[in-house]
Amino acid sequence: MGIRYGTAYWDLNADQAIFDTAIRTLAEGNSLRSTARIVQIDKDTACDWLDRAAQQSRRVMLYLWRELPLSECQLDELWSFVYTKEQHLEAAKLWCATYGDAWVWIAFAPVWRLVVAFVVGKRTQASANLLLSRVAHVTTASIPFLESDQLREYRTALLEVYGQWYQPTRNGTRGCYPKRRRQPPPDLLYAHVVKQREHGQVVAVTTKVVFGDVATVTARLEASPASTLINTSFVERDNLTLRQTNRRLTRKTNGFSKEVCWMEKQLWLSLAYYHLILPHASLRSEVEVPEPTRGRGSPRRWRPITPAMAAGLTDHVWTTTELLSYRVPVTFLDTLPTIEHLFPPFDSVHQGS
Repeated sequence: MGIRYGTAYWDLNADQAIFDTAIRTLAEGNSLRSTARIVQIDKDTACDWLDRAAQQSRRVMLYLWRELPLSECQLDELWSFVYTKEQHLEAAKLWCATYGDAWVWIAFAPVWRLVVAFVVGKRTQASANLLLSRVAHVTTASIPFLESDQLREYRTALLEVYGQWYQPTRNGTRGCYPKRRRQPPPDLLYAHVVKQREHGQVVAVTTKVVFGDVATVTARLEASPASTLINTSFVERDNLTLRQTNRRLTRKTNGFSKEVCWMEKQLWLSLAYYHLILPHASLRSEVEVPEPTRGRGSPRRWRPITPAMAAGLTDHVWTTTELLSYRVPVTFLDTLPTIEHLFPPFDSVHQGS
């Protein structure tokens, strides 16, 4: 049992095969109650197992997602809700300020198909600041080329995280000096995707360079292996993947989260499963010599690659058991309290979903 210490299997009073099946079922988008019915366990046991898997996924991702040499990043927000929708919030808000609309803020690396960072919160400046702070924490000192829609919170967040202080000049010789302000550094490149809508439908799409000059942005795009256009298509497609693989994010569902911490737990598990275990079709590479398969199957022509492999974080496709049994070095675990301002631990909520 000592080898299980520090993993999701520690002190697990259940068959490992059943536990692994339940976690795969949850990661594939099933609700807690349907998972409990599939593996024949109690719903509260499914909650406890989700918590175990989420804690493990969070530790593994925080350990692996470090010093990422990110060249391009797309930003977007995904709408959902907790407990009840915003228009039905009058009674619920007396109990908890996190009820109502819940936005999943996503920072996505299109080259690797990798979610670099995410935040679950309201559509506020604080959430945008936290997202960009997490991006800066897990990447190298080099600032990536950033793209987003016209949400103004992103511009302020970029200046808050990457901006440099400067002192504006004083008009005249009398009076106080203006307050210090932030300005973008020379290597900060940021562009908007501007969508024009009529009657709720997109009728035209244009782009706008916000930070940096057009020539530098054009050169960066021409060197990009993902796309030569300013766009947010990759992160928007990833939003669809999240909705398909996470019951809590389905638009019309009765499997929505009752507490925000459970939404975040499901996201940690879903993203770890997506990045480390599921090969991505667009990332596969062709093998030089087709490999034979068992039986009468056609030779294998493609090597499966996960987003984590594309980013150089792992060297093979993980199994569910590898994810749940991975032991994060204790030297890294000792540093987690120093980053709690960026990645606070889950709120302690008794059961619930």
